[in-house]
Amino acid sequence: MRQALEEARRALERDEVPVGAVLVSAEGEILSRAHNAPISLCDPTAHAEILALREGARRLGNYRLPGTTLYVTLEPCPMCAGALIHARVKRLVFGAYDPRAGACGSLYRLVEDPRLNHRVEVKGGILAEETAALLKEFFRRKRLS
Repeated sequence: MRQALEEARRALERDEVPVGAVLVSAEGEILSRAHNAPISLCDPTAHAEILALREGARRLGNYRLPGTTLYVTLEPCPMCAGALIHARVKRLVFGAYDPRAGACGSLYRLVEDPRLNHRVEVKGGILAEETAALLKEFFRRKRLS
């Protein structure tokens, strides 16, 4: 999670919403790391989770990522939760809960829905205060500018 926090700080430096993600193999190897970049890439899908999944899949040569764990600083949105399901990610560990758009415990529980063909193990609230502080700093700066 600390590696994901570093990525979130990179996003903050680039004036992007500070969310970072790190994808780790079943053996504990970091496969990819990313931070939010929808503004700089002019891509509404360029969330940290999506970018990390894309790079991890490219590295493994497979769009399925069984046995992997995704660490992300903010609870994933519905788009990212759907991507986790399609990629067959085994486990999700996230920092701050997102009561406005969270799809892994706050607003929805997409990754745990028994009606879908894959479920993701979820652990939320890890380093939540640190991740929430970065988000608060970002939005404080936005209000001042």
